[in-house]
Amino acid sequence: MALSLRCLVALIMSMLGFLPAARAGDADIAYVVSYLEVNPPSAGNVAHMLREFGKASRKDDGSVRFEVLQRIGQPNHFAILEIWKDKDAQAAHAALAHTKELREKLEPQLRSPYDERPHMALAVGAMPAAPAGKSAVYAVTHVDIVPTSKDIGVALVKQLSEDSRNDKGNVRFDALTQSSRPNHMTVVEIWRDPKALEAHGMAAHTKEFRAKLMPLSGSLYDERLYKVLD
Repeated sequence: MALSLRCLVALIMSMLGFLPAARAGDADIAYVVSYLEVNPPSAGNVAHMLREFGKASRKDDGSVRFEVLQRIGQPNHFAILEIWKDKDAQAAHAALAHTKELREKLEPQLRSPYDERPHMALAVGAMPAAPAGKSAVYAVTHVDIVPTSKDIGVALVKQLSEDSRNDKGNVRFDALTQSSRPNHMTVVEIWRDPKALEAHGMAAHTKEFRAKLMPLSGSLYDERLYKVLD
């Protein structure tokens, strides 16, 4: 029996090493971005704990992707990027023993509260099936738009995502919207190496985006650079 066009496209994307981009039918997918700041002397211990937690969480039912990151230049700062097939899968993960145990062990080592932010997809592209390489740089950016300019800001972030996926060395470029605050967005980027990120920052479309965004921003453009803990 001949493959349907949809199946054929999926097969080709798989062979190329990519998972398909989010579609309208993927609206149930749950995204979570969490930030942790721990006491500097605890950074090494927490890195080990989070690395093991990531390995366990990737085996949980409904896990699409689970990435643990350590901030470059500030090793006591961490971020966790989670993608779940739906909110129920994410809630089930949160209720599991290994998740509760991690939170308990982290508590005395935290410098500020565990900052967990549920998101929805805004502009999500094809996702690489394999993890990024050792030299990859993650950029996680909080974008805050004043409420009266939300729609203009959303359009700018969407356009940036589409343009930046074509930049040399880009592995992933996704824009997410915080579930509780639609004027707050998170941009998740993966670049092959620091030079690729640097070139992207100097690209004409990036400079144009930043210039148009500035008068609409409710806070500083908070770009944080990370390496993956695997």
